Amino acid sequence: MESRLRVLLLIVAALALGGCSLWPFQHPARTPAQAADADDGSNAPVVEPQVTRRQVHETKIRNSNFEFGGSLGLLDIEDFGTNGVGSARLVYHITEDFFAEGVYGESRLGLTSYERLSGTRLLPDARRKVRFYTLDLGYDVFPGEVYVGKRRTFNSAFYLVGGVGGTQFGGDSGFTLTAGAGYRLILNDWMAAHLDVRDHLLNTSMLGPTRSTHNLESTLGVTVFF
Repeated sequence: MESRLRVLLLIVAALALGGCSLWPFQHPARTPAQAADADDGSNAPVVEPQVTRRQVHETKIRNSNFEFGGSLGLLDIEDFGTNGVGSARLVYHITEDFFAEGVYGESRLGLTSYERLSGTRLLPDARRKVRFYTLDLGYDVFPGEVYVGKRRTFNSAFYLVGGVGGTQFGGDSGFTLTAGAGYRLILNDWMAAHLDVRDHLLNTSMLGPTRSTHNLESTLGVTVFF
């Protein structure tokens, strides 16, 4: 009986010692002051980043929906060569992305290859003046910004345009379809620069049977907001 009691006491003692060894060790709770002292400098980054914020001046436009200006460039009239062109435009911004514009331009017809080779003129100088007008609808596809130096940025936009109009040359006039693209750079709060490339599609019978011709126009212009 006494031996059984000893065995039982030994088992109880072994279980008690094993439970103490498995009991999770807990740190005593720290006061806020002790936590601040412990964290002071221990979690600081090895390298402190030195970031210098630069001041960028962004151009703004006036609270205006209209633009007016002019352009100069080249007009390639099929069969009549490439000549200078001047145009004026009035733009109305319908929304932030859509705009409508009216364009009026003038140019002159050059000499055809036949005229240069033969030395004869198919048209007198008085009938070589070209006049055209278009009503277009445009859409700003890629508005963005252009950075110049470290302190200057300009608002910009790449846009598509298309419309209808009329063209007069050689004593004749015809319906015209236009399509093209352009790039607008806002220089300050009242002025913008434009780079445009457009195709004037029209039917003509001046040199034979009626056919469709593509006449490419490339211009650089300036407009003002009002």
